[in-house]
Amino acid sequence: MKVPARSLTLRGRRFLLKVEDSASAADYLKYEHLRNAVWGFPEDTLAGPRNMACENFLHEGSSLFLAAYVEDAAGGLAEDAAHLVGFSYGFVGLKDKAEGYRSPENLWFYSQYTAVLPDFWGYGLGIPFKEFQRDVLMEMLGIFTVVCTYDPLTAVNAYRNVHRFGMDVVEYRPATYGEFGGRLNRTDVPTDRFFMSWDLRRAVRHSALPLDDLLASGAGLVDAGDETVRGRSGPVEMERIREIKPDGGREVVLVRIPRDFTAMLRETDVDDPDVRRIPIAWRAHTRTVFQDLSAKGYRVADFGLAGRPRPSPFYILRRDR
Repeated sequence: MKVPARSLTLRGRRFLLKVEDSASAADYLKYEHLRNAVWGFPEDTLAGPRNMACENFLHEGSSLFLAAYVEDAAGGLAEDAAHLVGFSYGFVGLKDKAEGYRSPENLWFYSQYTAVLPDFWGYGLGIPFKEFQRDVLMEMLGIFTVVCTYDPLTAVNAYRNVHRFGMDVVEYRPATYGEFGGRLNRTDVPTDRFFMSWDLRRAVRHSALPLDDLLASGAGLVDAGDETVRGRSGPVEMERIREIKPDGGREVVLVRIPRDFTAMLRETDVDDPDVRRIPIAWRAHTRTVFQDLSAKGYRVADFGLAGRPRPSPFYILRRDR
C-alpha cells in the first residue's frame, strides 16, 4: 500500500505531512515526546511505543498516526524526532454499539490528539494538517465521519472546527477529563468539552448573518469587559464576564468566549483568588448558557468575530424548533 505524504510551504518554511508506516516500536517514541512537549502533563501518556506500533492500521490495529516534519536551517527535511513539529493520532470506532461492525457506515474515526509545538503555532499548520487527515481517512480507510472533543472556550479550535470545517456540536460534556493539568489546562478549571461530529462528504455552509448588527440588537447573551489585572507575567488586559442575558426567544443568539482562553488560564494562575476565578467564571457561566440553549432547541450554526473597536469571538446559535 502506497503511504501518502504531502509537502507544503508556510511562511517560507517547508513542511512534510506523512502517514506513519514504521513497524519499529522505537519510531513511535517521538509521538509521546512531542505530546508531552505540547501539553506538559506527563501523567497523561500515550500507549507504550510497542503498543502504538501494533495499533497502526498499517500493521495490526485501527489507529492512524500522522506526522508533520519541518525543514531545518540548512534546508534538510528528515523523518525523525529532530524534525517532528506536529502529530495527529486517532482510531476507528463505532457509532451504534448495537450495530457493531456489521455495516461500514457504522464506523467513525475518533481523532484524539492533534498537536503542534508552540514554536510553530503561528504557521497556520493546524488547518492543512486536518485537511490531510480528512483526505487520508476518505481515500485509505474509507471512513467519512470524524468525531472529536475540544474546549468550547478556545477560539482557535472553534474557528477551525466549526467555521472552517463545519463540524456539528453533538453534545456539551461537563468536566470530561477530570483534573487535567499541564500547559493547556488547569486542575481547578473543569475540563468541559464539546463533542463534535465532522461529515467529511458534506459541503461547508457559512452563516451570512451580520454579526455586528445582531450584537447591536441585543442578541449577545454573554456581556464581558476588558480590565487590567495583575497576571502571572505582570499587568495584563483580561476579559471578565459581567452579565448573562436571557435569550428572549430569539431565533439567533450569540455566545461570546475569550479571545485567548489558553493565555487566560496561564496569566490568571496566581495567588490572588479574584484574578484566579476569572476563567472559572467563564467556564461556569458559559456551561449554563450552552446547556440551557441546547435544551431549548438551539444549535451551533457558525463561529465568527464581532464588536468594535476590538472584535471578540462569538458562537452563532440558531433555534431549530
